[in-house]
Amino acid sequence: MLPEAEEDEPERGPFRRCLVTRESQPKAAMIRFVLGPDRTVIADLAEKLPGRGMWLSARADVLEQAARRGAFAKAARGEVHVPPDLRATIEDGLRGRIRDLVGFARRAGQAVSGWQAAREWLQAGRAGLLVQAADGSPAEKARLVGHRTVPVVGPLDAAALGVLFGRDRAVHVAVAPGRLAERIAAEAARLEGVTLRSGTAPSRGSRKPGGDPAEDRARPDARDDGRDGAAGATG
Repeated sequence: MLPEAEEDEPERGPFRRCLVTRESQPKAAMIRFVLGPDRTVIADLAEKLPGRGMWLSARADVLEQAARRGAFAKAARGEVHVPPDLRATIEDGLRGRIRDLVGFARRAGQAVSGWQAAREWLQAGRAGLLVQAADGSPAEKARLVGHRTVPVVGPLDAAALGVLFGRDRAVHVAVAPGRLAERIAAEAARLEGVTLRSGTAPSRGSRKPGGDPAEDRARPDARDDGRDGAAGATG
């Protein structure tokens, strides 16, 4: 049996203590790690793997400090192997979880894509979260949001979102209020933390400097397209 973590605390309740900062935070803002049979550190993003959990805040600097200071070895009271691509694995895993959640929302009729469909949901108060492509036009994304207070995240690129709605690209996705929207927002926040990127990062290559917003509206990723709404509604 693997050694238990330092200062063993029962894994119950909504808060966990970070190995590096020693601060207690909600589990939704943290990442759980366990040791595999060969004592390799594994990121348990779903928080379901057996074994004593080791928790870190979902922040790039905390991940780096944990590896540099030997935090996992100290917590496990013995030598461990930290994969050099651990952070990249976490990023890929979080993006996969977000894709799955947005896909679930689409199939349940709780998400629509496209400028027109998203705008209609926003105007009707049916949107609890707006997921916008990280590489979409900043001007068009800002124009859709306007002065509304709906939460906005940008964890995926337009191609990844498009796949979920049967399109080449999708930039604007509105998600209905509820548990799925909350989970998408939480996973997007974790991803933003470990990547050091803003959830609405500037696009690259989607619009020429000084370009006309009218050109953006003519682009497939920004146009009013009723088909997007139909795809999201029918699932």
